[in-house]
Amino acid sequence: MDVLNQIICGLNKEQVRFFKMYLSRIETADERKDVVLFDYIRKSGDNYDDEKIFQRLYDDNEKNSFYRLKNRLMREVNKSLTLQHFDDEPVVYIFRLLALVKFYLNKNALKPAHYFLRKAEQKAKSIENLELLDIIYGEFIKLAREQVSINPEEYILKRKENLMNLSRMRTMDDILAAVIYRLKVTQNLGTTDSSVIHLLQKTIDDFDDKSLSSSPLFRFKMYQGVSQVLLQTHQYALLENYLVKTYHSFRNEKLFNKNNHETKLQMLIYLVNSLYKNSKQKLSLEYANELHTAMKEFGNMLYDKYLFYYYNTLVINYSKTNKRKELEVLAEMEKNQKINSNPFHRQFILLNMSLAWFDLKEFNKAARYLSRLQLLPEFKEADSTLRVRIAVADLMTRYELNDTDTFEYKYKQLKKDFIKELNDPVNEAEKKMAEILYQMTHRTAGKNKTLDARVKKLNAATGDDEEYGLINYKSWLKEKFPALLM
Repeated sequence: MDVLNQIICGLNKEQVRFFKMYLSRIETADERKDVVLFDYIRKSGDNYDDEKIFQRLYDDNEKNSFYRLKNRLMREVNKSLTLQHFDDEPVVYIFRLLALVKFYLNKNALKPAHYFLRKAEQKAKSIENLELLDIIYGEFIKLAREQVSINPEEYILKRKENLMNLSRMRTMDDILAAVIYRLKVTQNLGTTDSSVIHLLQKTIDDFDDKSLSSSPLFRFKMYQGVSQVLLQTHQYALLENYLVKTYHSFRNEKLFNKNNHETKLQMLIYLVNSLYKNSKQKLSLEYANELHTAMKEFGNMLYDKYLFYYYNTLVINYSKTNKRKELEVLAEMEKNQKINSNPFHRQFILLNMSLAWFDLKEFNKAARYLSRLQLLPEFKEADSTLRVRIAVADLMTRYELNDTDTFEYKYKQLKKDFIKELNDPVNEAEKKMAEILYQMTHRTAGKNKTLDARVKKLNAATGDDEEYGLINYKSWLKEKFPALLM
């Protein structure tokens, strides 16, 4: 799917309606080829056939006309989106105002230029975008040369003050860097958020700028830095406690608004995931519902962007508590065209469906979804470690089905396609599990000392359970060798 198709298939109903209205500004008696192409791309989705629509619109010798049509459609769709959404994102809105300033300056229309420059200043101030304010004050100073009603000294002073604020922001960045470093090197943090909060306050005090701790901008920057460190170092208990305190503090102080709405949604996603990691599925699902409610705020501004992440929070939690419910969510995702049109999302859906059916011991269904997954055109571009794990999960499924012929074929394919990966220590568990499965398939009656030794060795390996397969190898082997692994 090329860029034009992805853009058009990703449009929601309101964007499609707006685009059709945008095109209707120019009346024509003939059938509009751009509309025909647009509608065909929308309806065909993954089944889009370039040659088929070309033959419908043009004669065989008009290939260049077809390419020009596609380029024009790309341009018109993006113009429509820009017109529809220019004020959704404050930074984009400010750039539009600055573009109008340049337009009127080039026409020597100084009053309109001054008007839009003032609006740009107000908006940049409201979102504390100091870099844009620096540009805006520079434009005021240049405009003062042409318009005597503007006192350049006022804006020279404003630019100096803004530079001081920029310097203060850089101090924030310095403190943030220091906090991140201290979090990484400190080994004795406790299991509650108080230890993290204490470290934050101590670092701020060390920089002798106590006013920063009350700055909303600084607090948001600090949250982003601290949460990233705790996430990267897998300190999920600390992350959970820190996020709960920070989220409720920000909410109670009414710090969340339209400009930082995305940060609020990201914070809720981190919170849901940390609770899941800490085996608090019920509470995690409660915050997932809060996430869904928040996604609807400000006229569903970010609803589509975060819909997959919301579904993901449901899938991971239901995978631990209710497999049937997990499958219902995945089926709902598969029906959603915008989600399913994304190659990564499509792989996510099929993989998790196969794993859920495996856990429910519906092995035929598990095998069917694994086959669909591996036949996707984009599957070969997936991470090689993931593909190795999927191949081993497929072998486990074939073993459960007693499908010896397919097992033999897929085992040979694994050994052939992943020679390099199977010699990588990262995939050591997959290599051992594949060998165990092969021996299990070919074992005879009586003692199988080599097989027993391999099973015991894999079961005794240390590490997070998630390191041992998409289908947990240890749990599965305990089910198959209960006497051996008592």
